[in-house]
Formats: sequence, C-alpha cells, structure tokens
Amino acid sequence: MTPRQSSPVWLRLWHRFAEVERNSFLAGARFFAPSLPAVFSWGLVTGVAMSKSALTVPEAIGMSLLVYAGSAQLAVLPLFAAGLPIWTVWLTAAVVNLRFVIFSAALQPHFSYLPLWRRTALGFFNGDLHFVYFMQRYTEPGYAPGKEGYFWGMALINAMTWQVSSIIGIVLASLFPDSWGLGLAGTMALIPVMIATINSRSTLMAVVVSAVLALLCFDLPYRLSLVVAVVGAIAAGMASDELAARATLRAIRARKATHPQTGDRA
Repeated sequence: MTPRQSSPVWLRLWHRFAEVERNSFLAGARFFAPSLPAVFSWGLVTGVAMSKSALTVPEAIGMSLLVYAGSAQLAVLPLFAAGLPIWTVWLTAAVVNLRFVIFSAALQPHFSYLPLWRRTALGFFNGDLHFVYFMQRYTEPGYAPGKEGYFWGMALINAMTWQVSSIIGIVLASLFPDSWGLGLAGTMALIPVMIATINSRSTLMAVVVSAVLALLCFDLPYRLSLVVAVVGAIAAGMASDELAARATLRAIRARKATHPQTGDRA
C-alpha cells in the first residue's frame, strides 16, 4: 500500500483536485475569514428566531440545512406562526430570494463550462458576501485556473460557519424561556462581534473590566450598570495603554543604557 493509499479518505479526495485549485481554495477561505464573525452573528440570530417561532427544534434545524437563506428564513417565520397556506410561504421565500436569480445570471459566464450538477451546487452555496468578493476578483468570464477553487473556498467556509452558528442558536434558544424573546438573540449576536474586535491587551482589559462591573452593578436603578461599565472600560483601556507606553519607554532607555553608541546612531 502506498503512502497516498494509506492516508485518510478526506486527504485522498483533497489531492484529487489540481494543485492550483487547492491553493485557490485556501486563498479564498483566508480572504473570507475576516467576515466570519458577521456571518456567525447573523446565523446565531436566525437560529434563535427560528427556535422561538412556531417551528420545533428538528424543523428549525432542517430548515437551516435545506433552505440556507437567512433573509428568506426570517421572512417566512411569521407566516408559519399565522398558519398561512404553504404556497404563501413558498411565494414569500421566492420573492425575498429573487436576487439570487441575478447572482446566478452573473456567475453563469464564469462557470458555463461546468456540468449542470456542479453549477447547481454552486448556485445552492452561493451567498451575498462571497458573490461580491468573487466578482471583484474575477472580472473576466470563462475558465481560469483556480477560479472554481477560490469560489468554493469562500462558499464552504461561509456555509459551515452559518450552519454551525444557526444550529447553536436553535439549540441554545430552546433551552431558555420564551420570555427572554429576541433580546437573547441580540445579546448572543454581539458576542462574536465583540470577540473579533479584541486585538490588543488594552481592548481585552476594557472588555474584562466592563463585564465584571456590569455584573457587579446589575441591580443599580435606571440601568446605571451600563454607565458604570462603559466608564470602567474606558478607564481600564486608557490605563492599559499608559502602562504599555511606559513599559516601551523603559525598554528603550534600558537598550540605550546597554548599547549607548547604538542608541545614538538610532
């Protein structure tokens, strides 16, 4: 048995594709990665909304997997709750998703050489954001090495993030009382967005301090806990920046003291 044959199935499938397509797939996934917190938040909100609607948990999960269109999913939830005929639900979803007919028409010149089943798969996994990114990168129609791989790199990472976040929202929301409503969805949606903004020690310090203060002061009247948390976050961030600046200054002075000539030339 060759090393290739003894490798996992997914790895053998991966190597069946041309190297240029594999590299483009990874490039597309890397390019789309900064957009994942927003996708995660949107999927989370949609999952919570479906779980708190007239759908059961299995129905909501099935809808997420089969429909895969956040706007349409949210648009038809009131129709399900009102018990309207199924044709009304289908028509509403079709109208909301009419933009994908335009998207498909725009993608057709790029992938017209592919068989029908592959073009159908591309259409199902198409989405607003990575469609825009794809069209910005590839302005010329027709075949180009790596074009399909780049599209799938963005499409699959978007789809996986959406389904994971949507199912998390569905399952978690089913565990909480209905009285929490969509306020829970808003809170949960802000969590990944907030985490994505933590890119420095001062920001992390501000988030931690504000969270602790908000919990400690939760019972204050007029929601003054929010004011205390915001002020504490600002103070913590400024203090952290000041300490970092002083540490940098001390390091520079220590370097100059150790290497005075190097410091003078700098």
